Amino acid sequence: MSNLNISDFIWNIADDVLRDVYVRGKYRDVILPMTVIRRLDAVLEPTKDAMLSMKAQLDKAGVANQHAALYQASDEAFYNTSQFRLRDLAARARRQQLKADFEAYLDGFSPNVQEVLDKLKFRKQIPTLIEADVLGFLIEEFLDPSVNLSPKPVLHTDGTVRLPGLDNHSMGTIFEELIRRFNEENNEEAGEHFTPHDVVELMAYLIFMPIADDIQSGTYLVYDGACGTGGMLRVAEETLVLTLPPSFIQF
Repeated sequence: MSNLNISDFIWNIADDVLRDVYVRGKYRDVILPMTVIRRLDAVLEPTKDAMLSMKAQLDKAGVANQHAALYQASDEAFYNTSQFRLRDLAARARRQQLKADFEAYLDGFSPNVQEVLDKLKFRKQIPTLIEADVLGFLIEEFLDPSVNLSPKPVLHTDGTVRLPGLDNHSMGTIFEELIRRFNEENNEEAGEHFTPHDVVELMAYLIFMPIADDIQSGTYLVYDGACGTGGMLRVAEETLVLTLPPSFIQF
């Protein structure tokens, strides 16, 4: 499934699940956070068991500051210590149990993800989703087996690729396309949230190419003081990879 088709799929979830619950202008308050959550969930799935095992060991040993060990166990820059994956929550029939378990799932994310969830104000939507009895359906839609939001491919039993992995650049493109569509619904400008890729590519070229031949050694940091969807950082990384030795790059 192409990036555009995945965007269409996620866009259609809003009409399928939220039509009788939210006005169209408010769909994004649910769909954008759920897209982020499902992506994080998919990224963490391969190391979830190892991370939970590490968490149990740390708790048993009475270790107070667990963050470094949990980051290492998850093999990512974030983690989730709850006992749940999103797919564990899809089968919850009782609304109040789903609410409690879903909130526990969100609370399990590491502090850096908590900051993102707070900015998205997604927890405020949970009572509405529960009252309308659509949270379970929403989770099920995002777990559709025909769509892969993981960076790792989904394989057939014979080892061939059934669904390709979705790298960060492609995921960012999908997220920006969703923002563009939601903004059109609300008569807003997409540029309020992200800079077009061609502009970012030109900016990265103007910054790096004139000095590429003069760089000999060192560690180079890229700072985006107005990071929206992260598109500028992604394109900057791509440009750095093309112009600098890999050992020089740190994000």
